[in-house]
Parts: sequence; structure tokens; C-alpha cells
Amino acid sequence: MDFEHSPRVKELQQKLGTFMQEHVLPNEHRFKEQLANARWTAPPLMQELKAKARAQGLWNLFMPGHEHGGCGLTNVEYAPLAEIMGRVFWASEVFNCSAPDTGNMEVFARYGTPEQQAKWLTPLLAGEIRSAYLMTEPAVGSSDATNVELSIRADGNDYVINGRKWFATGAMHEACKIFIVMGKTDPDNPNRHIQQSQILVERDTPGLTIVRPLSTMGYWEEPHGHAEVVFDGVRVPKSNILLGEGRGFEIAQGRLGPGRIHHCMRVIGAAQRALETACQRITSRTVFGKKLSEQGSVRESIALMASKVEMCRLLTLRAANKMDSEGNKAAMDLIAMAKIMVPQLGSEVIDMAIQMHGAGGLTEDYFLAEAFNYARWCRIADGPDQVHMMALGKQVIRELGSGH
Repeated sequence: MDFEHSPRVKELQQKLGTFMQEHVLPNEHRFKEQLANARWTAPPLMQELKAKARAQGLWNLFMPGHEHGGCGLTNVEYAPLAEIMGRVFWASEVFNCSAPDTGNMEVFARYGTPEQQAKWLTPLLAGEIRSAYLMTEPAVGSSDATNVELSIRADGNDYVINGRKWFATGAMHEACKIFIVMGKTDPDNPNRHIQQSQILVERDTPGLTIVRPLSTMGYWEEPHGHAEVVFDGVRVPKSNILLGEGRGFEIAQGRLGPGRIHHCMRVIGAAQRALETACQRITSRTVFGKKLSEQGSVRESIALMASKVEMCRLLTLRAANKMDSEGNKAAMDLIAMAKIMVPQLGSEVIDMAIQMHGAGGLTEDYFLAEAFNYARWCRIADGPDQVHMMALGKQVIRELGSGH
């Protein structure tokens, strides 16, 4: 694998890095101040920054190919750009590259009908609306997607939906207009992997109720948030089904592979910034007669932090490279490795940076606590560590256990 970025990627890195330095980082506190006045509404600052980013061509960088307005970047080419965005938790939306919209746009692009694409993909690509992806349920172990219980029942020309979902990321945002919902159309099918379907539900459909927002470790993550949602006799036309009945698990697998690696890229950006912030902190603080940067234990911690960040980066690039060269399915082993290790090591790096900031590291005066929350929930989002370890272990044993 060639670790040298292409001239085009270097140019985008420079443009994106400059944009972050000039427009995003100086506005972190302003963003929070504006949110205080309108919790689930995009702050005026976000609209202002999105217009600037789009004018500079820093838009939809995640979207593969050119068919739907994508920049034609490979996963390896996108990785360093997602890392730059990951330095600020909310920055990805500035460039229309935030989850869950990125994964949902890819779902529409890959599996949507022309009518579905015109109605939902086009405004999503333009950053005019937002979306949510609903798979997790509070009553079942949703790390096994075949467990989902939400019912999608055919009734004439419609489907009727009943059930409860939660941690629907993005559903609280007032601009969220469309939900992609995973449920069961054929719960008694002996093949558990074709019981599920995915269906489109507009947010204002009668019978759909947003019960409450959900916090993660005390963070509400405004303005997009996470929501608990109830479907009580929700009726949608049959044309809202994605790809066809029984294809839900297939769509989920196609969607989650790239999404998992995108999260890893962003966590690396947060961890890299934590390392840089820690180095700046320890060179400016004196304890017991000398600077923190001169303390042996602190130097050891910095060495470990730098090593962990680089390990994460190399593993993620390796996974991205295999996705590009052999396809997402062939790269599932490396995607799983990255999904297991990057949020875990990233959390450790950020936690060590918090320690070097003392009590201040736990406050909103620094980005570290929010970054730790993000890295920590990435160990559960898109499948918890244990599920990926179970699948990866099975694959490794199958490949290496024969002794040949």
C-alpha cells in the first residue's frame, strides 16, 4: 500500500485544514451559545458555515463516484479528510459529511428508486434536510439485527407499522424529514436474514411519535440528538419500501460497512487533536518545580498516546485500502479490526489528555469531554465491540485453524 496521498488529496487537506482553522475552531463556543437559544434547530452559524464550505467545493466529500454529485474520492482518499473534520464533533455537518446522513445518502444512491432519490436524496445532497436511521430497539438485543421486532404489515396498497425504536440519531433535529426504518415484514420466515425490510417514513406521518430525546453520558448532542420513537398504526404507501421485502438485512450490511470506517476516521481526528492539546498543556504547566513535559511519567504517556493514534490511523487506512481494492465485503475483517480498536484506543488517548488537563479536562472549557463521549459511544454504535470480536474471531479461526 502506498501511504503517500495524491496531489488532489493534499490540496483538499490543505483547503479543509485552513477552513477548520479559520471558520470552525474559532467558533466552537459561539456554536454552543447559539444552541442554548434553540436546542433542536441548526444554529445560524451552521447555515453560514455550510454556505461557505459549499462555495469552496468542500461538499459531499464522502460520496463515492460522481453520479450523485460525489467528488469521486476513494475510501483511502477520504480518510484524511474525515480525520480533519473529526477534530470538532459537529464539524462534519458543515461539509454535508455527517452521520447518519452520509450512510442514508449512500442507501438512497445504491438502493433507492428514481422517485425516492428525487424526493429524498436530492435535498439531502444539497444539505436542505436531514435524516435518521432507525434500527435499534429498547426491548431486544439489537446488536443482532435479526432480533428487531417492529412490525411492517402489508394492508392493501399500504404498509402498517407498529413498534418502538430508540437511539435514532438525528431524529430530534427540526430539519430531519425522513426516517429509514428497519422492521419485519415476514417474521415467520425460517431464514432469519430475509425476515426484515427497510421502509421510508416521513417524520410527520400520523401515528409516529417522538417520545423523548436521549442523552449519552449526559451529552444531548444538540441539534441532531438521539430519540426514542413510537410507531402506532403508522401507514405508508407500498412504494416506500426500499429495494423490496426481505432485503433489509442486505441493505443494513451495505450501509454499515462504510459508516463504521467513517466513525473510525473521525475518532482519529479527535484523538490527534487531544494529543496536540495535551502537548501544549504540559509545556505550559509547572508542578513540583519543573514543567509537566519534563516529568518522566508524562513523557511516557505522550509516547503511548502518539503510538496509539498512529496505530489507529494505519489500521484504518489499511481497511480503507482493502475496501477500495477488493470491496466492502472482502474487507469486513479489517473493518471489524478498526471498529474494535480505533474507538477503544481513541478513548484511551482522549482520557489521558483529560488527565493532563486536571479538573478542567472534565469541563466544557475544553473539547475533550465531548470527544471522549463520542469515542466511547462509537464502541456501541454500528455494533458493539463484542459482536465484531465474535464475527472476526470466527473468521480468523476459519482461515487459520486448519493448520495449513
